[in-house]
Amino acid sequence: MSRGIYITANDRVTEQAIALLKSIRVYDPHTPVVLIPYDAHYHQVAEILQPYGVEVYGDLEFIDRLSKKLHEVFGDRFFARPNQFRKQACWYGEFDEFLYIDTDIVVFEKIINNLNYLAKYDFICSDYQYAGGIKNVFTPAVFDEGALTEADCQDIFNGGFWGSKKNLISEAMLYETFAECAAHPNYFDFSQKTSDQPIINYMILKRVPRRFNIVRRPGKAPGNWAGSPHFIEQDHRLFDPQTNQPLQYLHWAGFRIQPGCPYWQIWKHYRYLGESVVPMDDTPPVDRSWRQIIRKIRQTFSRING
Repeated sequence: MSRGIYITANDRVTEQAIALLKSIRVYDPHTPVVLIPYDAHYHQVAEILQPYGVEVYGDLEFIDRLSKKLHEVFGDRFFARPNQFRKQACWYGEFDEFLYIDTDIVVFEKIINNLNYLAKYDFICSDYQYAGGIKNVFTPAVFDEGALTEADCQDIFNGGFWGSKKNLISEAMLYETFAECAAHPNYFDFSQKTSDQPIINYMILKRVPRRFNIVRRPGKAPGNWAGSPHFIEQDHRLFDPQTNQPLQYLHWAGFRIQPGCPYWQIWKHYRYLGESVVPMDDTPPVDRSWRQIIRKIRQTFSRING
């Protein structure tokens, strides 16, 4: 049985992708990582990430087919960022069990081990999104029309970190879900310009009964949102005093990662880990060509791995 991690990225999020991959490799040198291109502009980030064992998703024709089908079903104006749906290629890739991780995340453990929960469940997540109710996901119409129950929505999750099994959602099932959602736009809360999160929540809550949010384990689990101000830094990791546990990962959802953002020094540590020159926070990034960046990353990767 194969396990691995999927990410989506294009050249615009290269810096975030570097930080994520460095954090993954600190705790796990070997788990394979596959890049699902966010759009056509991914060749630079793909080459930059090669030293970290990142490969490009094998079936790019499927990703194009998925994008075309999405456009056929929803049209041009339904979503703010329709390319976020490309992450649904996870279901049909090379790994029997997989994690999907957004690039605005860094991890603080061997994160792939969370897939051990799939021995009992078919889908996992790990966040407290549900505590905020249906905001940014659904509207009350989803209850009024009987599409979901309030009990279902206790399993609402953030679409930036989740895991599951290959082909659990068939391609036909995926397109059926798209069509059902397009027929009922009143179910979804897109007021904050979320794109795929309401739709993937609807699909999982409707079609995957064996699901588990890791924060519901005995003793709970630490938080992981960068908007939570109470985390304590300990040796380049974070600790949640409310659960007395170290964080598994930190997600800057809703934040631009830049000097002054929450936990900036944590992100900066992983981004420049192993590099001899760390820029000052008030210094604009050096305008280097992407080939220079590749050479720098390869040198850094060699130092990190001895």
